[in-house]
Amino acid sequence: MRKADLVTAISEKTGIAKVDVLVTLESFFKEVKDTLTEGENVYIRGFGSFVVKKRAKKIGRHIKKNIAIEIPEHYIPSFKPAKIFVEQVKGNVTALPEDEGV
Repeated sequence: MRKADLVTAISEKTGIAKVDVLVTLESFFKEVKDTLTEGENVYIRGFGSFVVKKRAKKIGRHIKKNIAIEIPEHYIPSFKPAKIFVEQVKGNVTALPEDEGV
């Protein structure tokens, strides 16, 4: 499902205009990104947590030049689904499209 499909589904279920749903969804995404950029986490009960994880510095390899490079410590966004979310998906997904030979 793409963002456009999500907007259409929410619009049809709620009766809210697609433009309003899109603005709301974009505002949500922007707020989550801004909050994570500030180093704070976002917790949504029953859905999950958007958190910032710290990656330690490490030594990597530049494959084409075959040299070692240092990758400095950095932060990455991560999503951890809520337990109830995981259980609901685990119990209800029947088959994914790639499982059907598509």
